[in-house]
Amino acid sequence: MVRINRVYTKAGDEGTTALVGGDRVSKASFRIHCYGTVDELNAVLGLVRTSVENSPGKKTLDPLLTPFLDRVQNELFDLGAQLATPDPERRTGMPGVQARQVEALEAFIDQINDDLPELRSFVLPGGGWTSSYCHLARTVCRRAERLVVELAHKEDADPMWLRYLNRLSDALFVIGRHAARAEGREEPLWHPESS
Repeated sequence: MVRINRVYTKAGDEGTTALVGGDRVSKASFRIHCYGTVDELNAVLGLVRTSVENSPGKKTLDPLLTPFLDRVQNELFDLGAQLATPDPERRTGMPGVQARQVEALEAFIDQINDDLPELRSFVLPGGGWTSSYCHLARTVCRRAERLVVELAHKEDADPMWLRYLNRLSDALFVIGRHAARAEGREEPLWHPESS
């Protein structure tokens, strides 16, 4: 287990931080951007969780989304730990995203998407608080994905990280659509040249 007795250590006061393995790097390094964005995504999922708790569609959303969020928020912590570990040998045996978790996301997407009406336009973010937070999470997830793509061009990166983030952003899209319906809201759709 992790034990955190002190919140501040002062070790980062000069703008550096330690990676898993002990190497100190700039807080502006690309790897830090990657796992910092995954952390930001996790924080936005906290907003989704809070929104579900207060949603008018809670009876529909809670049994589906709370277990999903429990699992995904933990998986994102595992992904962050992997991203903070530049040495692939050190990552061996660490908890992290795996093919089975990508497959679970795909099954979840299929389950939700089967009940949604066919789309004939792009969905605009909106449709209630839960839906809006899901769309916000989706965009942060896409940013994390773009950063990990760039990291993979510069340093060692596990291809599973990209598969997981790509599938998670898809899951957040369909959850956003589902949440709008569960809360009795219309999905805002893109109408080109509407102005």
